[in-house]
Amino acid sequence: MTAQTRLPAAFMRGGTSNALVFHVQDLPADQTAWPALFCAAMGSPDPNGRQLDGMGGGISSLSKVCVIGPPTRPDADIDYTFFQIAIDRAEADMSSNCGNMSSAMGPFAVDEGLVRVGDGEAVVRIHNTNTARIIHARFAVEDGRAVVNGNFSLPGVAGAGAPVRLDFLEPGGASTGSLLPTGRPVDRIAIPGLGPLDVSIVDAANLCCFVRAGDIGLTGVEMPALLDADAGALARLDAVRQAAGQAAGLDPVPDSVPKVGVVAPPTAFETLSGACLEAVDMDIVARMISAGRPHRAVQLTAALCLSVAARLEGTLVQEASRAGDSGDIRIGHPSGLAVVAAEVSGGGAGVHAERAVVYRTARRLMDGFVYAPGR
Repeated sequence: MTAQTRLPAAFMRGGTSNALVFHVQDLPADQTAWPALFCAAMGSPDPNGRQLDGMGGGISSLSKVCVIGPPTRPDADIDYTFFQIAIDRAEADMSSNCGNMSSAMGPFAVDEGLVRVGDGEAVVRIHNTNTARIIHARFAVEDGRAVVNGNFSLPGVAGAGAPVRLDFLEPGGASTGSLLPTGRPVDRIAIPGLGPLDVSIVDAANLCCFVRAGDIGLTGVEMPALLDADAGALARLDAVRQAAGQAAGLDPVPDSVPKVGVVAPPTAFETLSGACLEAVDMDIVARMISAGRPHRAVQLTAALCLSVAARLEGTLVQEASRAGDSGDIRIGHPSGLAVVAAEVSGGGAGVHAERAVVYRTARRLMDGFVYAPGR
């Protein structure tokens, strides 16, 4: 086959991620054709792990696709569906949302004329179809377009930009339907090759499982390259992930969820940029694993889940956190600090996550056409 499929698309940065963004009407009506099309456009599968024959960047945060369309709910302005594209496999997973790319969806919708707003602060109501949750994106608009320039700095992204506030409404149960899928803040689970281990399984914005760093032979402040080179640690963490997924009722357990978080109390470390963070600068340290690889920052939905978990009595995250009962939670991650907030009400079996809030920046990098070869 010599012909390529030519599709209108934009390439956008949202937070610390990049993605191809499509209008739903520009894609084949048969949605079963989408996964193969998206994988080809991103350059997957690539046994070399680089995606050089596509738009992907060889790591999970740079191998993503977003599809935007008209709303299917009365409380939303747009529908947004997220696909995580595997790098070494022809797989387009839509079992969870990407919070970072969520920050680009409101500005994209305004710039594309999908949502009409006046100058000033815009509020775009986003229906994420992966999780059936509503996200409110708030950002500045000038001359009918989303403002890009600003003074807000995001760790892991060079320079500064205009802030986008994301309010994830009622984020609990995004993947399983329950904030605490097992009904408990901590479960002692038998992990193959490790034995019994304490795990907190929390489903807020995304399904995550959290373990104490010390319980798996880590400090919590390892850099991604060190973890990437530690095949034993990655194998142990994946065993935790699969066992936690089964405990949460997933059958089968997808490759992308639950996300795995290694947590520890505030500890000084040097970031990827060489900046020195002291223990007093943060409330908790975390290292996240995404699609089997150490994340260079912390996924936005994982940060939101961490913030909710820090407010839940008895979780391993609350145990490690030095944050109080209210206010921002500062998460120390390889690229710096993520500042998030969460509102939780009730207690025990009646505990409820009201919202989780985070700020990001977003920018359109290019638009035109993407070509997907037949494979």
